[in-house]
Amino acid sequence: MVKIAVLKETASGETRVSASPETVKKYIGLGATVAVEAGAGLSASISDADYAAAGASVGTEGAALKDADIILSVQGPDPKSLKGMKSGAWLVAGLDPFGQRARVDEYAKSGVEALAMEFMPRITRAQSMDILSSQSNLSGYKAVIEAASVYGRAFPLMMTAAGTVSAAKAFIMGVGVAGLQAIATARRLGAQVSATDVRSATKEQIESLGAKAIFVDNVAGIEGEGAGGYATEMSDEYKAAQAELVSAHIAKQDIVITTALIPGRPAPRLVSDAQIATMKPGSVIFDLAVAQGGNVEGSKADEVVVKHGVKIIGYANTPAHLAADTSALFSRNLFNFLSAFWDKEAGRPVLPDDDEITAAIRLTKDGKVVNDRLLA
Repeated sequence: MVKIAVLKETASGETRVSASPETVKKYIGLGATVAVEAGAGLSASISDADYAAAGASVGTEGAALKDADIILSVQGPDPKSLKGMKSGAWLVAGLDPFGQRARVDEYAKSGVEALAMEFMPRITRAQSMDILSSQSNLSGYKAVIEAASVYGRAFPLMMTAAGTVSAAKAFIMGVGVAGLQAIATARRLGAQVSATDVRSATKEQIESLGAKAIFVDNVAGIEGEGAGGYATEMSDEYKAAQAELVSAHIAKQDIVITTALIPGRPAPRLVSDAQIATMKPGSVIFDLAVAQGGNVEGSKADEVVVKHGVKIIGYANTPAHLAADTSALFSRNLFNFLSAFWDKEAGRPVLPDDDEITAAIRLTKDGKVVNDRLLA
């Protein structure tokens, strides 16, 4: 019978957990046993008793890892804690392969088969397994809520006996999963919303949510979309045209949410100090990419930076600020992945070497780093 270990997160500020009582029951229903490290879910509002009631055993880290076939985690655990693991045991987590390459090498030396869930390909059958999408969705929501709490005015248009309160103007830069949710949330709060992206295909999505699309139209032939729907680096000509467009628009905005990321590279710079200086005092910028270097000049993770009277905020780990919900979604992503490859005869999941998902997420196997993106 396959044993699944659920670890307590040790990374600073990480409040999520990789399995919920709901998914524990489902794993047991597949025929697995589940061992949860004591306290793993406390910061996500899940007690040890909740896991025990779902059928898991609860104990020390050592007890959870002993004889484990599959290890679940939100972020990659310290490789030292995996010393002595059975050869070929799976580690299923968000592993930050580019930022933590040395750690990946240590996983290989430990004989662990490391599976990076953030490398999940953006294909139809993998949508329910995509941790980036599930976590970004709630991050986009949280960015607007936090910006609204820092902004010293109301979001919606209000007609009162004492006069009219104007609606806030919100500008969303980058229209992926987080950006689309930010648009929807800002609209629900009553703001006048506009958005931009380098990918022309997003214009229809922006308008379908009732926001105004702000696009560069005078530079032809640039779509800005790479493999898997992610944005790519743009030409210098496009960057110059975009900067000019943004500069004219951003000066009129009260709230700016930036969401742009390029996998494996530092976050692209979208907002300069000069552009911030054109904004009205009291305006707020939330930089969702601050942990990857930031879209906004001068932004700092987990700090409120005030420049030219504008407050710039951003979290190093935005999903961790909504731990109960982000943990529930993250846990389902992992279960959806493992259950999709579950072999009833083997009593465990089996990853075919020639499968598109296997090739994308497998980082290490048989003591070696095997992922093409890391070996390139």
